[in-house]
This record gives sequence, structure tokens and C-alpha cells, in this order.
Amino acid sequence: MFYYLLKYVLLGPLLRLVFRPRIEGLEHIPESGAAIVAGNHLSFSDHFLMPAVLTRRITFLAKAEYFTGPGLKGRLTAFFFRSAGQIPVDRSGKEAGQAAIREGLGVLSKDELLGIYPEGTRSHDGRLYKGKVGVAVMALKAGVPVIPCAMIGTFEAQPPGKVIPNVHPVVIRFGKPLDFSRYDGMENEKAILRAITDEIMYAILKLSDQEYVDQYAAVVKAEEAAAAKERKFPRMPLS
Repeated sequence: MFYYLLKYVLLGPLLRLVFRPRIEGLEHIPESGAAIVAGNHLSFSDHFLMPAVLTRRITFLAKAEYFTGPGLKGRLTAFFFRSAGQIPVDRSGKEAGQAAIREGLGVLSKDELLGIYPEGTRSHDGRLYKGKVGVAVMALKAGVPVIPCAMIGTFEAQPPGKVIPNVHPVVIRFGKPLDFSRYDGMENEKAILRAITDEIMYAILKLSDQEYVDQYAAVVKAEEAAAAKERKFPRMPLS
């Protein structure tokens, strides 16, 4: 109930007024049945802009940190995400990937739309990073199409760390559904999962025209953070 109140009354009209998104390829979203919408992830606002423009409800797998933040801000954020029907996923530990897959398959089993960011985290520099294979596992196990989506301009509108968005044109572009039924029964084949994921990321790349980095975003973030720390606190030479 609150999802539709947000979408049509409280938040959706405001988002469309502020960002004025141009929508392309909306005809590729099926009117019924389960499907995965796989997109790039450039901004915190991505979570809300895509649902605001879709006629169908979409459920995202959201990082658990959005539901466990401290203080009033944390409680409000958690309430907002839960009310919008988003599912918390713990990204730490060995079982994190399996937990996300289980939650995603639960959404798809109800013939709903599942939103997922295959990069696994938000891009910190506007580039497109290597996708994780969980999206391929879910597509094969559920037997559903994957619709690539490109968010364009949201990085400039609300880059990491910016609370109040800039006024910047935004385009939300959906591509043709990708059918992987030719790989039925091969969800345990690592090479197949990698090939499917790379095909999905290439489809997103064609829609978004981003620069592509063949590394996981989380790894690059960690390396850059370590390098920044080393520059700030250089190691003293041993005498």
C-alpha cells in the first residue's frame, strides 16, 4: 500500500519534477510475468527513479546497511526502504551471494519484477564495472528473461556523497529482453554463468555508453582506498 502511495503521491511526482527523466524502451518491460531488470548503478537516486517510471511494481535487492543505519536518519531510511518493499541483503560473509539469490528467486516465484545491479555496488567514478554472476544464476533457475537498463545522468545529478541532487537531465533506457533458455540446466557451470553475465553487462554498456572496467567495483574501491591511506600515512623506512 505504502509503495503505491510513494510512487503516485509522495515521491514519484517529485522525482519526475526534479529529474524530468526521459524514458526509452519502456515497451520492453513485460506487462505480466516474472523478469529481471538488470541495470548499472551510478547514484542513490537510482533506487527510486526506476520504480517511479515503471507501470509495474519492481522489488530491488538493497544492501543491508540501508536498514541498519544509526540515529534518526538511519531509522527513517530503514522505514522508507521497508515501506517501499525493498529487500535487505547482507553482502558480507561467504553466504551473502546465496542469500541474495534466495531472496531474488522468491520475488520471481511470485511472477514479479526483480531489480538488480550486477556490479554489486554503486560506481564511485561513473564507469561500468564487471558484473557478478548471481544475476545469471537467478535467470537460469527461474527461467526468466533479463531486461538490461541504463541509468544515464544520475551520476552527475547525485554523485556519491551528495545529498541534495543537482539539476541535470536524466535518461532511463531499457533494452530488449535477453533470453538465456538455451542454457537451461547449466546454472552450475561457471563458464556459462560468466558468459551470461558478460552478455548482460555488454547489453548495459551498449545502452549506457560508459567506459567499461573489467574488474569488480568493490575491488577497485578497496585498492583506491588503500592507496589513499598510504599517501596520507606513508610508512616510515626502517632504520
